[in-house]
Amino acid sequence: MTLPTATSGVVYWFRNDLRLHDNPALQQAIALAERHHTWLLPVYVHDTALQLTSPWGFVRTSAHRLAWTAMAVDDVAQQLTALGSQLLQITGDPSEVLAELMTRLSASTLVCEDIVAPYEQAHIRILKKRGLNVQTVWQSTLMAPEQLPFAPQDVPDAFSSFRRAVERQAFAPAKPLPAITRMPALPELASDSLTTRPPHASGCAPLNEPLNDPRSAFPWSQPAFHGGERAALAHLAHYCSRGLPHSYKATRNGLYGSDYSTKWSPWLATGALSAREAWAAIERFEAQHGATDSTYWIGFELLWRDHFRWLHLKYGERMYWQRGLSDAPLQSRAHNARGFERWRTGQTGHALIDAGMRELNATGYTSNRLRQNLASFLIHDLRCDWRAGAAWFESQLIDFDVYNNQGNWLYLSGRGTDPRGSRRFNPDKQVQDYDANGAYRKLWL
Repeated sequence: MTLPTATSGVVYWFRNDLRLHDNPALQQAIALAERHHTWLLPVYVHDTALQLTSPWGFVRTSAHRLAWTAMAVDDVAQQLTALGSQLLQITGDPSEVLAELMTRLSASTLVCEDIVAPYEQAHIRILKKRGLNVQTVWQSTLMAPEQLPFAPQDVPDAFSSFRRAVERQAFAPAKPLPAITRMPALPELASDSLTTRPPHASGCAPLNEPLNDPRSAFPWSQPAFHGGERAALAHLAHYCSRGLPHSYKATRNGLYGSDYSTKWSPWLATGALSAREAWAAIERFEAQHGATDSTYWIGFELLWRDHFRWLHLKYGERMYWQRGLSDAPLQSRAHNARGFERWRTGQTGHALIDAGMRELNATGYTSNRLRQNLASFLIHDLRCDWRAGAAWFESQLIDFDVYNNQGNWLYLSGRGTDPRGSRRFNPDKQVQDYDANGAYRKLWL
């Protein structure tokens, strides 16, 4: 069903919220279209800038990260089609192609989620500067801004202070919104306009083909680990039905296998799974099976995720400066480009580090424990610029999250808000603590 193009039409821009469940921004767009008795067009933009070369000399987004995102896009597209709507996929600079689309359709309003990282904010500023009515909706945290015990701009810098303040007032995230079951009509468009597909990156595999490596701790070539929302929700239910939330704290520092952690992060990164939906499942699990230190720790990790988001809202571009949030002077040393290349290719000579980098490069995933070691080794042992490492993780990780990535690299470099300063991990001790039998190193070397 379509409606004639009207001046009050609404365009909904899917960003890192590729889902129909618990999507306040999409709900707002639907309500706006229904209130004005007009159409709603869902859109996803394949940003060509993400396939360009970074300042550090490698592609900004790897083929496997593109493939993971494409799975989430395709899944939400299928669900929209089933509701009588359709997802328009266009390619280019978001601020340009969206402005052109809005003009062509005489659409009055663009609605999307709010992402307070500099690159993403720049697109919104340009769109508004062009005279477009853009409504952004904050929706990626467990708690809404008005639920915090302080103004978002006054968030405590130290995570421990933030956590205690939140927990003192009773940690109670809002319940997730139900999944969308109806969509407004579409505008009149030529049929080929709704089947635009992104071009394959030069030299990349087709975007809908995941990497198939049986060693992967996140085996996303398997249907159960598909990148879409429906697989995410099925995985969440399966994780809880097997009682795994009660073992999370004891196993979370594992290095291989699919059960040592929740494995939610790739779906959280694309928005195929909302944090509130994930936490609501844990609350239901606790109501049935009891709360433990382990289930608490899952909430603890989700609060870490929230804290990085609030820090971005508070500090903005400072999160991306070389000196970060620290007033300490920068050390007068040049970036170790040769050391970085050895690290990037898994040829440092340290077995644990090389195994971790080879897993990352082969699968787009590695454990949280390994990520801390990889970052620490680059910064403190190879004495490289932390921003190069952050850029490589951005390129490779299928669960790249702009807030988490930047926050964690600042944290490990001593340029964040940790009052203890930089965090160096002793890789030899880490081997004894987490891979004493050598099983992980043998798997990847």
